[in-house]
Amino acid sequence: MNTIFRNSMLSAAGLIMSGGVIAGPAVAAQAAPAQAKPVTSVTVDKGNGKGAADKGERRAGYEYEAQPNYFYCGPASTRIALSAEGKAVSQDELAKKLGTTENGTDSAIDITRVLNEYTGGKYKTTEIRDDVATKEQVERLRADVKAAVDQDRPVVANILGGALDVDGVEHNYPGHYLNVVEYKDDGNTVMIADPANPGEPEYWMDVTELANWIAGRGYSS
Repeated sequence: MNTIFRNSMLSAAGLIMSGGVIAGPAVAAQAAPAQAKPVTSVTVDKGNGKGAADKGERRAGYEYEAQPNYFYCGPASTRIALSAEGKAVSQDELAKKLGTTENGTDSAIDITRVLNEYTGGKYKTTEIRDDVATKEQVERLRADVKAAVDQDRPVVANILGGALDVDGVEHNYPGHYLNVVEYKDDGNTVMIADPANPGEPEYWMDVTELANWIAGRGYSS
């Protein structure tokens, strides 16, 4: 397994947040708010008819479900992705297959492996190796999101640190998994479905901002 992902194994409990900035090693596999939130499930319509597609917009149909604790964002994001296939797999079952522990889920490689087990190999892993995404990596992400969502397949992204949504709200995690479920503006703006935030489960983000959020990690599409 590539060291860019193996090096991300670190207990979320061992990270210190200071002023919205990570103090100490910034390499947790995943983390969520300290207080566990109850599982919240919402079915989202596809809304991806021809008219939307003609305008450079598309949405994947999926069932949102929040993670029940601080280390289950990998299973929760995997479940959200599988729900678009009509598969209702429990987060506990997915956690076992992913090897999820209180340290989180190792990498996007594991997410892809489990997604492919249930989908017959529809997903691939793409790494963004640089600390800041290059133009080519941003374009690759944009194209991958469009291709996946066009096929009603939510993307699972492994992110690190903070990023701003289109409303200027910062979303900051010492490590996290979340989904990309919709795009508009021909893929330059994407919708995030965040399993750690059932109070605001969806928000729009510029695709370049998302690529830099993923930088150093990877995504399954």
